[in-house]
Amino acid sequence: MAAIMLCTCSGDQSKFEEMPRSPESLATRDFSASGSCSRPGKREATPDDSQVNEVESDLRETLSLNYEEARALLGRLEYQRGNFDAALQVLQGIDIRSLKPRMTSAVTESAKPKVSPRSSRRKTSQVNGMLVHMSMHSVSLLLEAILLKARSLERLGRVTDAAEECRTIIDIVESAWPDGVPEGTSEDCKLIDMFHSALEYLPNLWMKSGCFEEAITAYRRALSRPWNLDSQRSANLQKDLAVTLLYCGIEVKSPQEFSQQRNLATPENNIEEAILLLFVLIRKLTLQEIKWDPDLVNHLMYALSLSGHYEVLARHLEMLLPGTYSRSERWYVLALCYSAAGMDDSALNIIRNGFRVLQRKGKPHIPSLLLGAKLCCKNPKHASEGIKFANKARESFRSHDMHFISAVNHFLGVCYGPFARSSTSHTEKMRLQDDALRLLQDAAATAKYNPEILYSLAWENAMQRKLNAAIESAAECLEMVTGSSVSTWKLLILVLSAQQNLEEAESVADIALDEAEQEDQMDILRLKALIQSSRGQFKSAVESFRILLAIIQAKKEIWKLTPYDKVRPLTFLTKTQMMIACVYFL
Repeated sequence: MAAIMLCTCSGDQSKFEEMPRSPESLATRDFSASGSCSRPGKREATPDDSQVNEVESDLRETLSLNYEEARALLGRLEYQRGNFDAALQVLQGIDIRSLKPRMTSAVTESAKPKVSPRSSRRKTSQVNGMLVHMSMHSVSLLLEAILLKARSLERLGRVTDAAEECRTIIDIVESAWPDGVPEGTSEDCKLIDMFHSALEYLPNLWMKSGCFEEAITAYRRALSRPWNLDSQRSANLQKDLAVTLLYCGIEVKSPQEFSQQRNLATPENNIEEAILLLFVLIRKLTLQEIKWDPDLVNHLMYALSLSGHYEVLARHLEMLLPGTYSRSERWYVLALCYSAAGMDDSALNIIRNGFRVLQRKGKPHIPSLLLGAKLCCKNPKHASEGIKFANKARESFRSHDMHFISAVNHFLGVCYGPFARSSTSHTEKMRLQDDALRLLQDAAATAKYNPEILYSLAWENAMQRKLNAAIESAAECLEMVTGSSVSTWKLLILVLSAQQNLEEAESVADIALDEAEQEDQMDILRLKALIQSSRGQFKSAVESFRILLAIIQAKKEIWKLTPYDKVRPLTFLTKTQMMIACVYFL
Protein backbone atom coordinates (compact mmCIF):
# COMPACT_ATOMS: atom_id res chain seq x y z
CA MET A 1 0.00 0.00 0.00
CA ALA A 2 2.91 2.32 0.69
CA ALA A 3 4.23 1.56 -2.78
CA ILE A 4 0.90 2.63 -4.24
CA MET A 5 1.02 5.89 -2.35
CA LEU A 6 4.61 6.50 -3.42
CA CYS A 7 3.67 5.90 -7.03
CA THR A 8 0.60 8.15 -6.61
CA CYS A 9 2.19 11.04 -4.79
CA SER A 10 5.63 11.14 -6.39
CA GLY A 11 6.29 12.55 -9.83
CA ASP A 12 9.40 12.35 -11.95
CA GLN A 13 12.19 11.13 -9.66
CA SER A 14 14.76 13.58 -11.04
CA LYS A 15 12.42 16.46 -10.28
CA PHE A 16 11.56 15.14 -6.86
CA GLU A 17 15.23 14.98 -5.82
CA GLU A 18 15.58 18.69 -6.58
CA MET A 19 12.83 19.56 -4.08
CA PRO A 20 13.96 20.87 -0.68
CA ARG A 21 13.61 18.24 1.98
CA SER A 22 11.68 19.95 4.71
CA PRO A 23 8.40 19.38 6.54
CA GLU A 24 6.84 21.82 4.05
CA SER A 25 8.08 20.00 0.93
CA LEU A 26 4.50 19.05 0.02
CA ALA A 27 3.57 22.70 -0.22
CA THR A 28 5.54 23.08 -3.44
CA ARG A 29 3.60 20.35 -5.28
CA ASP A 30 -0.04 19.53 -5.99
CA PHE A 31 -0.25 15.78 -5.55
CA SER A 32 -3.21 14.13 -7.29
CA ALA A 33 -4.41 10.58 -7.08
CA SER A 34 -5.68 10.78 -10.64
CA GLY A 35 -2.21 9.70 -11.85
CA SER A 36 -2.17 6.63 -9.65
CA CYS A 37 -0.33 3.64 -11.12
CA SER A 38 -2.41 1.17 -9.13
CA ARG A 39 -4.22 -1.39 -11.25
CA PRO A 40 -7.98 -1.71 -11.15
CA GLY A 41 -9.18 -4.58 -9.06
CA LYS A 42 -11.37 -5.43 -6.14
CA ARG A 43 -11.95 -2.85 -3.44
CA GLU A 44 -9.50 -3.28 -0.62
CA ALA A 45 -10.66 -4.01 2.86
CA THR A 46 -10.75 -1.19 5.38
CA PRO A 47 -7.24 -0.90 6.85
CA ASP A 48 -6.76 -1.15 10.57
CA ASP A 49 -4.78 1.35 12.65
CA SER A 50 -1.49 -0.57 12.27
CA GLN A 51 -1.75 -0.48 8.45
CA VAL A 52 -2.58 3.23 8.44
CA ASN A 53 0.35 3.99 10.74
CA GLU A 54 2.70 1.88 8.60
CA VAL A 55 1.74 3.65 5.34
CA GLU A 56 1.82 7.00 7.07
CA SER A 57 5.32 6.29 8.37
CA ASP A 58 6.55 5.28 4.89
CA LEU A 59 5.10 8.47 3.36
CA ARG A 60 6.65 10.73 5.95
CA GLU A 61 10.06 9.13 5.61
CA THR A 62 10.06 8.99 1.78
CA LEU A 63 8.41 12.35 0.94
CA SER A 64 9.34 14.30 4.08
CA LEU A 65 5.66 14.89 4.92
CA ASN A 66 4.39 15.85 8.31
CA TYR A 67 1.75 13.83 10.12
CA GLU A 68 -1.32 15.77 8.88
CA GLU A 69 -0.19 15.95 5.26
CA ALA A 70 0.43 12.22 5.08
CA ARG A 71 -3.03 11.55 6.49
CA ALA A 72 -4.63 14.02 4.08
CA LEU A 73 -3.02 12.35 1.06
CA LEU A 74 -3.92 8.86 2.20
CA GLY A 75 -7.51 9.97 2.94
CA ARG A 76 -7.78 11.49 -0.52
CA LEU A 77 -6.65 8.23 -2.13
CA GLU A 78 -9.12 6.14 -0.14
CA TYR A 79 -11.97 8.51 -0.97
CA GLN A 80 -11.23 8.47 -4.69
CA ARG A 81 -11.18 4.67 -4.62
CA GLY A 82 -14.63 4.64 -2.97
CA ASN A 83 -13.44 3.40 0.43
CA PHE A 84 -15.41 5.95 2.46
CA ASP A 85 -15.04 4.09 5.76
CA ALA A 86 -11.29 3.92 5.29
CA ALA A 87 -11.10 7.56 4.19
CA LEU A 88 -13.04 8.66 7.26
CA GLN A 89 -10.84 6.56 9.54
CA VAL A 90 -7.70 8.15 8.10
CA LEU A 91 -9.00 11.73 8.03
CA GLN A 92 -10.29 11.57 11.60
CA GLY A 93 -6.68 11.30 12.70
CA ILE A 94 -6.07 14.96 11.67
CA ASP A 95 -6.63 17.30 14.62
CA ILE A 96 -8.08 20.27 12.77
CA ARG A 97 -9.01 22.04 16.00
CA SER A 98 -5.39 22.46 16.99
CA LEU A 99 -4.41 23.44 13.44
CA LYS A 100 -7.10 26.09 12.96
CA PRO A 101 -5.08 29.02 14.40
CA ARG A 102 -2.10 28.23 12.15
CA MET A 103 -4.33 27.76 9.11
CA THR A 104 -6.16 31.02 9.80
CA SER A 105 -2.87 32.83 10.26
CA ALA A 106 -1.50 31.39 7.01
CA VAL A 107 -4.58 32.50 5.06
CA THR A 108 -4.36 35.98 6.60
CA GLU A 109 -0.64 36.30 5.80
CA SER A 110 -1.24 35.25 2.19
CA ALA A 111 -3.17 38.46 1.56
CA LYS A 112 -0.40 40.71 2.88
CA PRO A 113 2.33 42.14 0.58
CA LYS A 114 5.22 39.74 0.12
CA VAL A 115 8.51 40.53 1.92
CA SER A 116 12.06 39.60 1.01
CA PRO A 117 13.10 35.95 1.41
CA ARG A 118 15.65 36.83 4.13
CA SER A 119 12.96 38.57 6.16
CA SER A 120 10.55 35.70 5.71
CA ARG A 121 13.15 33.21 6.94
CA ARG A 122 13.48 35.15 10.14
CA LYS A 123 9.70 35.04 10.69
CA THR A 124 9.46 31.32 10.05
CA SER A 125 10.41 29.62 13.27
CA GLN A 126 9.72 26.42 15.12
CA VAL A 127 8.18 25.88 18.51
CA ASN A 128 8.87 22.48 20.10
CA GLY A 129 9.88 21.14 16.68
CA MET A 130 6.59 22.26 15.08
CA LEU A 131 6.67 24.69 12.17
CA VAL A 132 4.68 27.81 13.13
CA HIS A 133 4.23 29.15 9.58
CA MET A 134 2.09 27.13 7.15
CA SER A 135 2.10 27.62 3.41
CA MET A 136 -1.07 28.10 1.35
CA HIS A 137 -0.60 24.75 -0.37
CA SER A 138 -0.56 23.02 2.99
CA VAL A 139 -3.68 24.91 4.03
CA SER A 140 -5.39 23.93 0.77
CA LEU A 141 -4.48 20.30 1.31
CA LEU A 142 -5.94 20.33 4.82
CA LEU A 143 -9.09 22.14 3.70
CA GLU A 144 -9.51 19.49 1.03
CA ALA A 145 -9.12 16.85 3.72
CA ILE A 146 -11.94 18.48 5.74
CA LEU A 147 -14.16 18.61 2.65
CA LEU A 148 -13.48 14.95 1.82
CA LYS A 149 -14.21 14.03 5.41
CA ALA A 150 -17.58 15.81 5.14
CA ARG A 151 -18.37 14.02 1.88
CA SER A 152 -17.42 10.68 3.41
CA LEU A 153 -19.71 11.33 6.36
CA GLU A 154 -22.55 12.19 3.99
CA ARG A 155 -21.99 8.98 2.02
CA LEU A 156 -22.18 7.07 5.28
CA GLY A 157 -25.48 8.71 6.24
CA ARG A 158 -24.12 11.10 8.89
CA VAL A 159 -25.38 14.28 7.22
CA THR A 160 -25.47 16.51 10.30
CA ASP A 161 -21.88 15.60 11.20
CA ALA A 162 -20.90 16.29 7.60
CA ALA A 163 -22.43 19.77 7.84
CA GLU A 164 -20.51 20.52 11.03
CA GLU A 165 -17.25 19.49 9.36
CA CYS A 166 -18.01 21.55 6.26
CA ARG A 167 -18.74 24.60 8.40
CA THR A 168 -15.19 24.40 9.74
CA ILE A 169 -13.83 25.36 6.31
CA ILE A 170 -15.99 28.48 6.19
CA ASP A 171 -15.08 29.40 9.78
CA ILE A 172 -11.36 29.25 8.99
CA VAL A 173 -11.51 31.34 5.80
CA GLU A 174 -14.06 33.79 7.18
CA SER A 175 -11.91 34.39 10.27
CA ALA A 176 -8.91 35.12 8.06
CA TRP A 177 -10.79 37.25 5.53
CA PRO A 178 -13.66 38.94 7.45
CA ASP A 179 -14.29 41.40 4.60
CA GLY A 180 -14.29 38.84 1.81
CA VAL A 181 -11.57 37.68 -0.56
CA PRO A 182 -8.83 40.36 -0.66
CA GLU A 183 -8.02 42.11 -3.90
CA GLY A 184 -5.24 40.56 -5.89
CA THR A 185 -5.98 37.01 -4.78
CA SER A 186 -5.52 34.60 -7.67
CA GLU A 187 -8.73 33.12 -9.05
CA ASP A 188 -6.92 29.85 -9.72
CA CYS A 189 -5.96 29.43 -6.06
CA LYS A 190 -6.87 25.96 -4.88
CA LEU A 191 -7.91 27.33 -1.49
CA ILE A 192 -10.51 29.55 -3.18
CA ASP A 193 -11.84 26.55 -5.09
CA MET A 194 -12.16 24.48 -1.91
CA PHE A 195 -13.85 27.38 -0.13
CA HIS A 196 -16.37 27.95 -2.93
CA SER A 197 -17.21 24.26 -2.92
CA ALA A 198 -17.82 24.43 0.83
CA LEU A 199 -20.06 27.50 0.45
CA GLU A 200 -22.29 25.58 -1.97
CA TYR A 201 -22.09 22.27 -0.13
CA LEU A 202 -22.96 23.41 3.42
CA PRO A 203 -26.54 24.63 2.82
CA ASN A 204 -27.30 21.50 0.81
CA LEU A 205 -26.22 19.37 3.76
CA TRP A 206 -28.42 21.31 6.16
CA MET A 207 -31.36 20.99 3.76
CA LYS A 208 -30.78 17.26 3.44
CA SER A 209 -30.79 16.90 7.23
CA GLY A 210 -34.01 18.92 7.54
CA CYS A 211 -32.40 21.85 9.38
CA PHE A 212 -33.98 24.65 7.33
CA GLU A 213 -33.01 27.46 9.69
CA GLU A 214 -29.34 26.47 9.54
CA ALA A 215 -29.60 26.11 5.74
CA ILE A 216 -30.99 29.65 5.37
CA THR A 217 -28.24 30.98 7.64
CA ALA A 218 -25.63 29.20 5.52
CA TYR A 219 -27.06 30.66 2.29
CA ARG A 220 -27.09 34.16 3.77
CA ARG A 221 -23.55 33.70 5.04
CA ALA A 222 -22.36 32.70 1.58
CA LEU A 223 -23.98 35.76 -0.02
CA SER A 224 -23.19 38.34 2.65
CA ARG A 225 -19.55 38.99 1.64
CA PRO A 226 -17.69 39.32 -1.67
CA TRP A 227 -16.27 35.81 -2.00
CA ASN A 228 -15.43 36.19 -5.71
CA LEU A 229 -18.13 33.75 -6.79
CA ASP A 230 -18.76 33.77 -10.52
CA SER A 231 -22.13 35.03 -11.75
CA GLN A 232 -23.69 31.60 -12.27
CA ARG A 233 -22.55 30.23 -8.89
CA SER A 234 -23.81 33.33 -7.10
CA ALA A 235 -27.11 33.14 -9.00
CA ASN A 236 -27.56 29.48 -8.04
CA LEU A 237 -27.08 30.33 -4.36
CA GLN A 238 -29.50 33.26 -4.60
CA LYS A 239 -32.10 31.10 -6.31
CA ASP A 240 -31.76 28.29 -3.76
CA LEU A 241 -32.09 30.78 -0.89
CA ALA A 242 -35.19 32.36 -2.45
CA VAL A 243 -36.81 28.95 -3.00
CA THR A 244 -36.02 27.88 0.56
CA LEU A 245 -37.46 31.11 1.98
CA LEU A 246 -40.66 30.68 -0.04
CA TYR A 247 -41.38 27.02 0.62
CA CYS A 248 -39.60 25.97 3.84
CA GLY A 249 -42.60 26.86 6.02
CA ILE A 250 -40.68 28.63 8.80
CA GLU A 251 -39.90 32.32 9.34
CA VAL A 252 -36.18 33.04 9.76
CA LYS A 253 -35.36 36.69 10.39
CA SER A 254 -32.40 38.15 8.55
CA PRO A 255 -29.61 39.17 10.97
CA GLN A 256 -28.93 42.89 11.08
CA GLU A 257 -25.21 42.49 10.46
CA PHE A 258 -25.78 40.93 7.02
CA SER A 259 -27.54 44.06 5.78
CA GLN A 260 -25.37 46.53 7.67
CA GLN A 261 -22.30 45.28 5.81
CA ARG A 262 -23.74 46.79 2.59
CA ASN A 263 -25.91 49.51 4.15
CA LEU A 264 -29.12 47.81 3.05
CA ALA A 265 -32.52 47.74 4.70
CA THR A 266 -33.35 44.45 6.38
CA PRO A 267 -36.30 42.59 4.75
CA GLU A 268 -39.28 42.30 7.08
CA ASN A 269 -40.06 38.65 6.32
CA ASN A 270 -39.09 35.65 4.24
CA ILE A 271 -41.34 36.54 1.30
CA GLU A 272 -39.92 40.06 1.02
CA GLU A 273 -36.37 38.74 1.06
CA ALA A 274 -37.23 36.10 -1.56
CA ILE A 275 -38.81 38.74 -3.81
CA LEU A 276 -35.71 40.95 -3.56
CA LEU A 277 -33.48 38.02 -4.48
CA LEU A 278 -35.68 37.07 -7.42
CA PHE A 279 -35.70 40.68 -8.64
CA VAL A 280 -31.91 40.60 -8.68
CA LEU A 281 -31.94 37.34 -10.62
CA ILE A 282 -34.52 38.60 -13.13
CA ARG A 283 -32.32 41.62 -13.76
CA LYS A 284 -29.35 39.32 -14.38
CA LEU A 285 -31.50 37.36 -16.84
CA THR A 286 -32.44 40.57 -18.60
CA LEU A 287 -28.79 41.57 -18.90
CA GLN A 288 -27.90 38.00 -19.99
CA GLU A 289 -25.38 37.66 -17.18
CA ILE A 290 -26.69 34.17 -16.38
CA LYS A 291 -28.29 31.46 -18.48
CA TRP A 292 -32.06 31.37 -18.89
CA ASP A 293 -33.96 29.65 -16.09
CA PRO A 294 -37.80 29.57 -16.43
CA ASP A 295 -38.18 28.56 -12.79
CA LEU A 296 -37.08 32.04 -11.70
CA VAL A 297 -40.12 33.68 -13.29
CA ASN A 298 -42.41 30.99 -11.88
CA HIS A 299 -41.08 31.52 -8.37
CA LEU A 300 -41.38 35.29 -8.75
CA MET A 301 -44.99 34.90 -9.89
CA TYR A 302 -45.76 32.84 -6.81
CA ALA A 303 -43.98 35.23 -4.43
CA LEU A 304 -45.64 38.36 -5.84
CA SER A 305 -49.04 36.67 -5.92
CA LEU A 306 -48.68 35.97 -2.20
CA SER A 307 -47.94 39.63 -1.54
CA GLY A 308 -50.46 40.97 -4.08
CA HIS A 309 -47.97 42.95 -6.22
CA TYR A 310 -49.22 41.80 -9.61
CA GLU A 311 -48.51 45.07 -11.43
CA VAL A 312 -44.89 44.93 -10.28
CA LEU A 313 -44.66 41.43 -11.72
CA ALA A 314 -46.07 42.67 -15.02
CA ARG A 315 -43.41 45.38 -15.24
CA HIS A 316 -40.63 42.86 -14.68
CA LEU A 317 -42.08 40.52 -17.27
CA GLU A 318 -42.07 43.37 -19.78
CA MET A 319 -38.34 43.86 -19.08
CA LEU A 320 -37.50 40.35 -20.30
CA LEU A 321 -35.87 40.24 -23.69
CA PRO A 322 -37.88 39.01 -26.71
CA GLY A 323 -37.52 35.27 -27.18
CA THR A 324 -37.55 34.53 -23.47
CA TYR A 325 -41.20 33.57 -23.78
CA SER A 326 -43.22 32.98 -26.90
CA ARG A 327 -45.36 35.98 -27.80
CA SER A 328 -48.59 34.22 -26.93
CA GLU A 329 -47.32 33.09 -23.53
CA ARG A 330 -45.90 36.53 -22.79
CA TRP A 331 -49.22 38.26 -23.57
CA TYR A 332 -51.18 35.69 -21.60
CA VAL A 333 -49.06 36.04 -18.46
CA LEU A 334 -49.14 39.84 -18.69
CA ALA A 335 -52.93 39.76 -19.02
CA LEU A 336 -53.17 37.52 -15.97
CA CYS A 337 -51.02 39.98 -13.98
CA TYR A 338 -53.09 43.03 -14.91
CA SER A 339 -56.33 41.16 -14.31
CA ALA A 340 -55.19 40.08 -10.85
CA ALA A 341 -54.19 43.69 -10.15
CA GLY A 342 -57.76 44.81 -10.90
CA MET A 343 -56.88 46.35 -14.27
CA ASP A 344 -59.29 44.32 -16.39
CA ASP A 345 -59.40 46.82 -19.27
CA SER A 346 -55.61 46.70 -19.68
CA ALA A 347 -55.69 42.90 -19.52
CA LEU A 348 -58.44 42.76 -22.14
CA ASN A 349 -56.51 45.08 -24.45
CA ILE A 350 -53.51 42.73 -24.29
CA ILE A 351 -55.76 39.76 -25.10
CA ARG A 352 -57.26 41.64 -28.05
CA ASN A 353 -53.87 42.53 -29.52
CA GLY A 354 -52.61 38.98 -29.13
CA PHE A 355 -55.80 37.55 -30.64
CA ARG A 356 -55.47 39.68 -33.78
CA VAL A 357 -51.85 38.69 -34.35
CA LEU A 358 -52.40 34.98 -33.69
CA GLN A 359 -55.59 34.90 -35.76
CA ARG A 360 -53.67 36.09 -38.81
CA LYS A 361 -51.21 33.24 -38.26
CA GLY A 362 -53.98 30.71 -37.71
CA LYS A 363 -52.56 29.63 -34.34
CA PRO A 364 -55.06 30.50 -31.57
CA HIS A 365 -53.82 30.43 -27.97
CA ILE A 366 -56.56 28.64 -26.02
CA PRO A 367 -55.73 29.94 -22.49
CA SER A 368 -55.76 33.53 -23.82
CA LEU A 369 -59.15 32.98 -25.46
CA LEU A 370 -60.62 31.58 -22.25
CA LEU A 371 -59.16 34.45 -20.21
CA GLY A 372 -60.55 36.95 -22.69
CA ALA A 373 -64.01 35.38 -22.43
CA LYS A 374 -63.82 35.45 -18.65
CA LEU A 375 -62.81 39.12 -18.61
CA CYS A 376 -65.71 39.97 -20.94
CA CYS A 377 -68.12 38.26 -18.55
CA LYS A 378 -67.33 40.90 -15.93
CA ASN A 379 -68.52 43.79 -18.10
CA PRO A 380 -71.84 43.60 -19.99
CA LYS A 381 -70.47 46.06 -22.56
CA HIS A 382 -68.06 43.39 -23.81
CA ALA A 383 -70.64 40.58 -24.04
CA SER A 384 -70.48 40.23 -27.83
CA GLU A 385 -66.69 40.12 -27.73
CA GLY A 386 -66.80 37.47 -25.01
CA ILE A 387 -69.07 35.33 -27.20
CA LYS A 388 -66.53 35.61 -30.03
CA PHE A 389 -63.64 34.54 -27.76
CA ALA A 390 -65.61 31.61 -26.30
CA ASN A 391 -66.78 30.32 -29.69
CA LYS A 392 -63.25 30.53 -31.06
CA ALA A 393 -61.96 28.51 -28.10
CA ARG A 394 -64.72 25.88 -28.46
CA GLU A 395 -63.66 25.20 -32.05
CA SER A 396 -60.32 23.90 -30.76
CA PHE A 397 -61.75 21.43 -28.23
CA ARG A 398 -62.49 17.78 -28.77
CA SER A 399 -65.74 16.19 -27.67
CA HIS A 400 -64.17 14.53 -24.63
CA ASP A 401 -62.61 17.75 -23.22
CA MET A 402 -65.52 18.07 -20.83
CA HIS A 403 -63.83 20.46 -18.40
CA PHE A 404 -63.05 23.00 -21.12
CA ILE A 405 -66.43 22.58 -22.77
CA SER A 406 -68.10 23.29 -19.43
CA ALA A 407 -65.99 26.44 -18.96
CA VAL A 408 -66.84 27.67 -22.47
CA ASN A 409 -70.56 27.01 -21.93
CA HIS A 410 -70.36 28.94 -18.67
CA PHE A 411 -68.75 31.98 -20.33
CA LEU A 412 -71.19 31.83 -23.26
CA GLY A 413 -74.17 31.64 -20.94
CA VAL A 414 -72.98 34.63 -18.92
CA CYS A 415 -72.32 36.69 -22.08
CA TYR A 416 -75.58 35.72 -23.81
CA GLY A 417 -77.61 37.27 -20.97
CA PRO A 418 -76.54 40.93 -21.30
CA PHE A 419 -76.22 40.52 -25.07
CA ALA A 420 -79.87 39.44 -25.20
CA ARG A 421 -81.02 42.39 -23.07
CA SER A 422 -79.31 44.79 -25.48
CA SER A 423 -81.08 43.28 -28.49
CA THR A 424 -83.72 45.39 -30.24
CA SER A 425 -85.61 42.39 -31.61
CA HIS A 426 -87.99 40.74 -29.15
CA THR A 427 -87.74 37.37 -30.92
CA GLU A 428 -83.96 37.42 -30.89
CA LYS A 429 -83.99 38.57 -27.27
CA MET A 430 -86.14 35.60 -26.17
CA ARG A 431 -83.99 33.18 -28.16
CA LEU A 432 -80.74 34.46 -26.67
CA GLN A 433 -82.18 34.36 -23.16
CA ASP A 434 -83.23 30.75 -23.64
CA ASP A 435 -79.76 29.96 -25.00
CA ALA A 436 -78.17 31.61 -21.97
CA LEU A 437 -80.13 29.46 -19.50
CA ARG A 438 -79.60 26.32 -21.56
CA LEU A 439 -75.82 26.84 -21.74
CA LEU A 440 -75.56 27.57 -18.01
CA GLN A 441 -77.64 24.46 -17.17
CA ASP A 442 -75.43 22.33 -19.44
CA ALA A 443 -72.33 23.76 -17.78
CA ALA A 444 -73.72 23.03 -14.30
CA ALA A 445 -74.62 19.47 -15.31
CA THR A 446 -71.18 18.84 -16.84
CA ALA A 447 -69.07 20.40 -14.09
CA LYS A 448 -70.57 19.23 -10.85
CA TYR A 449 -69.77 21.03 -7.60
CA ASN A 450 -68.90 24.31 -9.32
CA PRO A 451 -70.40 27.16 -7.26
CA GLU A 452 -69.47 29.84 -9.82
CA ILE A 453 -71.69 28.25 -12.46
CA LEU A 454 -74.58 27.92 -10.01
CA TYR A 455 -74.23 31.57 -9.04
CA SER A 456 -74.27 32.61 -12.71
CA LEU A 457 -77.37 30.45 -13.25
CA ALA A 458 -79.11 32.04 -10.26
CA TRP A 459 -78.19 35.52 -11.50
CA GLU A 460 -79.52 34.90 -15.02
CA ASN A 461 -82.78 33.44 -13.65
CA ALA A 462 -83.16 36.52 -11.47
CA MET A 463 -82.53 38.85 -14.41
CA GLN A 464 -85.23 37.00 -16.41
CA ARG A 465 -87.62 37.29 -13.42
CA LYS A 466 -87.64 33.55 -12.84
CA LEU A 467 -87.35 34.14 -9.11
CA ASN A 468 -88.16 30.67 -7.78
CA ALA A 469 -85.51 29.10 -9.98
CA ALA A 470 -83.07 31.81 -8.90
CA ILE A 471 -83.71 31.08 -5.20
CA GLU A 472 -83.23 27.38 -5.81
CA SER A 473 -79.89 27.85 -7.59
CA ALA A 474 -78.66 30.37 -4.99
CA ALA A 475 -79.55 28.06 -2.11
CA GLU A 476 -77.75 25.16 -3.82
CA CYS A 477 -74.70 27.36 -4.33
CA LEU A 478 -74.66 28.40 -0.64
CA GLU A 479 -74.96 24.78 0.44
CA MET A 480 -72.03 23.89 -1.79
CA VAL A 481 -69.75 26.59 -0.29
CA THR A 482 -71.13 26.16 3.26
CA GLY A 483 -72.37 29.75 3.36
CA SER A 484 -69.04 31.42 2.60
CA SER A 485 -70.12 33.28 -0.58
CA VAL A 486 -71.14 36.85 0.27
CA SER A 487 -72.20 37.63 -3.30
CA THR A 488 -74.63 34.69 -3.25
CA TRP A 489 -76.10 35.85 0.07
CA LYS A 490 -76.64 39.31 -1.44
CA LEU A 491 -78.28 37.81 -4.53
CA LEU A 492 -80.60 35.66 -2.40
CA ILE A 493 -81.61 38.69 -0.30
CA LEU A 494 -82.35 40.72 -3.43
CA VAL A 495 -84.42 37.94 -4.98
CA LEU A 496 -86.47 37.51 -1.80
CA SER A 497 -86.99 41.28 -1.71
CA ALA A 498 -88.13 41.18 -5.34
CA GLN A 499 -90.77 38.63 -4.27
CA GLN A 500 -91.86 41.12 -1.58
CA ASN A 501 -90.89 38.54 1.03
CA LEU A 502 -89.21 41.22 3.15
CA GLU A 503 -89.41 39.43 6.50
CA GLU A 504 -87.60 36.36 5.17
CA ALA A 505 -85.11 38.59 3.34
CA GLU A 506 -84.21 40.29 6.64
CA SER A 507 -83.83 36.90 8.34
CA VAL A 508 -81.48 35.79 5.56
CA ALA A 509 -79.52 39.03 6.01
CA ASP A 510 -79.07 38.26 9.73
CA ILE A 511 -77.79 34.78 8.89
CA ALA A 512 -75.44 36.22 6.27
CA LEU A 513 -74.04 38.72 8.82
CA ASP A 514 -73.17 35.84 11.14
CA GLU A 515 -71.42 33.97 8.34
CA ALA A 516 -69.55 36.90 6.75
CA GLU A 517 -66.31 38.55 7.80
CA GLN A 518 -66.38 42.17 8.96
CA GLU A 519 -65.03 43.37 5.61
CA ASP A 520 -67.94 41.69 3.81
CA GLN A 521 -70.65 42.76 6.26
CA MET A 522 -71.00 46.28 4.85
CA ASP A 523 -73.01 45.40 1.74
CA ILE A 524 -75.25 43.07 3.71
CA LEU A 525 -75.82 45.72 6.42
CA ARG A 526 -76.80 48.24 3.75
CA LEU A 527 -79.31 45.78 2.25
CA LYS A 528 -80.67 44.99 5.70
CA ALA A 529 -81.15 48.69 6.47
CA LEU A 530 -82.97 49.21 3.17
CA ILE A 531 -85.25 46.24 3.88
CA GLN A 532 -86.00 47.59 7.37
CA SER A 533 -86.87 51.02 5.96
CA SER A 534 -89.13 49.34 3.35
CA ARG A 535 -90.94 47.57 6.20
CA GLY A 536 -91.37 50.90 8.04
CA GLN A 537 -88.85 49.98 10.79
CA PHE A 538 -87.00 53.29 10.58
CA LYS A 539 -85.35 53.14 14.01
CA SER A 540 -83.93 49.72 13.21
CA ALA A 541 -82.76 50.99 9.82
CA VAL A 542 -80.95 53.94 11.46
CA GLU A 543 -79.28 51.55 13.89
CA SER A 544 -78.11 49.35 11.01
CA PHE A 545 -76.72 52.40 9.23
CA ARG A 546 -74.96 53.48 12.45
CA ILE A 547 -73.19 50.12 12.66
CA LEU A 548 -72.31 50.39 8.97
CA LEU A 549 -70.77 53.85 9.43
CA ALA A 550 -68.74 52.59 12.40
CA ILE A 551 -67.28 49.79 10.25
CA ILE A 552 -66.45 52.26 7.45
CA GLN A 553 -64.72 54.58 9.89
CA ALA A 554 -62.66 51.70 11.30
CA LYS A 555 -61.64 50.59 7.80
CA LYS A 556 -60.60 54.01 6.50
CA GLU A 557 -56.96 53.75 7.56
CA ILE A 558 -56.62 50.27 6.10
CA TRP A 559 -58.19 51.34 2.81
CA LYS A 560 -55.69 54.19 2.46
CA LEU A 561 -52.87 51.64 2.30
CA THR A 562 -54.58 49.61 -0.44
CA PRO A 563 -53.84 51.16 -3.86
CA TYR A 564 -56.71 49.68 -5.83
CA ASP A 565 -59.45 50.29 -3.25
CA LYS A 566 -58.95 54.02 -2.63
CA VAL A 567 -62.20 54.94 -4.42
CA ARG A 568 -64.35 52.37 -2.62
CA PRO A 569 -64.55 53.96 0.88
CA LEU A 570 -65.43 57.38 -0.56
CA THR A 571 -68.25 56.18 -2.82
CA PHE A 572 -69.56 53.71 -0.27
CA LEU A 573 -69.53 56.33 2.49
CA THR A 574 -71.31 58.87 0.27
CA LYS A 575 -74.03 56.38 -0.68
CA THR A 576 -74.53 55.38 2.94
CA GLN A 577 -74.89 58.99 4.07
CA MET A 578 -77.44 59.67 1.32
CA MET A 579 -79.46 56.61 2.38
CA ILE A 580 -79.46 57.76 6.02
CA ALA A 581 -80.64 61.19 4.88
CA CYS A 582 -83.49 59.55 2.96
CA VAL A 583 -84.50 57.51 6.03
CA TYR A 584 -84.55 60.63 8.22
CA PHE A 585 -86.58 62.41 5.54
CA LEU A 586 -89.16 59.64 5.63
